[in-house]
Amino acid sequence: MITENSTKAEVLEAVKQNGFLLKYASDELRNDRDVVMEAVKQNGYALRFASDEMRADRDVVMEAVKQEGYPLEYASKALRGDKEVVLEAVKQMGYALEYASEALCGDREVVLEAGRQNGYALKYASKELRADREFMLEVFKHKSLAFLHASDELKADRKFMMEAVKLDGFVALLYASDELKADREVVVAAVNQNCDALECASKELQADRDAIMEEVKNGY
Repeated sequence: MITENSTKAEVLEAVKQNGFLLKYASDELRNDRDVVMEAVKQNGYALRFASDEMRADRDVVMEAVKQEGYPLEYASKALRGDKEVVLEAVKQMGYALEYASEALCGDREVVLEAGRQNGYALKYASKELRADREFMLEVFKHKSLAFLHASDELKADRKFMMEAVKLDGFVALLYASDELKADREVVVAAVNQNCDALECASKELQADRDAIMEEVKNGY
């Protein structure tokens, strides 16, 4: 067990086996680059127990986020605004976008990478990106559940929806506005991509199932 009196050699050996043991090291060793680097290599979350100085060390933080992604939470404010560091984090765990700077939550490259890893990560994207037609369709190609976090305006945008249902008819129609769930052309296009999408249509159109399926069959 590591104690405040453990030597650097002892702590190094310990954190190579279990990075979390950094928690019990002395303040001096939690500020030692060699020790902290070994700890985060074993477990990225060990960054939580590093000194403020080490949390601001770019190489240490980069190593930590390469392991998990989420340790971005413990990085310094400056590094949470470092595009390269954040990109590495969201590649590992899209939800790490939650801890990125406001500017990077509005960066197309960063948010797209996060969305590719986890569609739900779009929850943390800027309002501007979640309302961007081309961007959301691009993310939707990779992770259809990203549509959950599209802006209400897009979910009610008929032109956008006609494109979205061609990619994933079920998910797109599931989150579409009530008006578009009742739009026959939109629903037919959605069902054409996924016959189960009819479950997401308005009750009126669900009740007209036979006619809808006939339209799909005839390519309307």
